[in-house]
Amino acid sequence: MKGGRRDLDEDDVRVRPRGGSRPRTRIRPKHEDARGGFVTAVDRGRYRCLVEGRPVVAMKARELGRGSIVVGDRVALVGDLSGLPDTLARVVRVEERASVLRRTADDTDPVERVIVANADQLAIVCSLADPEPRPRFVDRCLVAAFDSGLDPLLCLTKADLAEPGDLLSTYGGLRVPHVVTSRTGDLSALHGRLAGRTSVLVGYSGVGKSTLVNRLVPDAERSVGDVNPVTGRGRHTSTSAVALPFEDGWIIDTPGVRSFGLAHVSPGDVVAGFPDLDEAAAECPPGCPHTEDAPGCALDAEVARGRLDSDRVASLRRLLSSRDAEDERH
Repeated sequence: MKGGRRDLDEDDVRVRPRGGSRPRTRIRPKHEDARGGFVTAVDRGRYRCLVEGRPVVAMKARELGRGSIVVGDRVALVGDLSGLPDTLARVVRVEERASVLRRTADDTDPVERVIVANADQLAIVCSLADPEPRPRFVDRCLVAAFDSGLDPLLCLTKADLAEPGDLLSTYGGLRVPHVVTSRTGDLSALHGRLAGRTSVLVGYSGVGKSTLVNRLVPDAERSVGDVNPVTGRGRHTSTSAVALPFEDGWIIDTPGVRSFGLAHVSPGDVVAGFPDLDEAAAECPPGCPHTEDAPGCALDAEVARGRLDSDRVASLRRLLSSRDAEDERH
């Protein structure tokens, strides 16, 4: 006691009973009997999971709070795991993610949206015509791939309508692997790139992404649509992401998107995606934007000395400018 007063401690805190029940505890059950599952689709708070080869529908356990569960997540489930109609299991744990593909609504939106988890390859689907190619969109997807640690793959569709040469030369400096497909042609090259991997397919509406998925996985039954003749843009057909088993791996088809915001990616992280340029960029003045007119940018000096590939530097600068560009339409 000090001055006639006793210091308070935790034993002095009164717990008000609630309806005669004991105080609530933050200790969560361990669920040691939970079974592992893989999330293949999400629809209005219901999670379709594959558990030991069986499709199971589950809801999120209350103790998980507001954390998101997305396609590609590996989870632990309890409850009715029979997969029978009208049964419902519970997701009680989301395992640590090996990778996360994210985007924001635009470059000023601070809220990141997780698209898929645990993919290892990002297939960027771009049509050569109908609708026209959008290199800025491709650039942004490449930045997202580098940031997420995913291997990028450029998939060019509708080669029966236009030649791929010009677009491929645009990305020659990045040395990104690519496949070229037509609407009815052979898909063996793409098949080989996707087999044994967990690949997420991303593209703007109308590029033929879902058509590709239906050809690769005949029972996928993904909705397809035409290009609007007035706007030249595709109509949204797929409305949610879905993971489909494919050749010892997974194909994750995603809805067509109009924009790919990169507010969550710093310029430094973009540069880190170019290991052959990263060392030279480290010699730049602090805060260097690495643009062509940036004073003291070490990239220019190294190109002049013949130590760096000018095409690679140009590709990096295009990605950095795409990160900040407001107009994605060209």
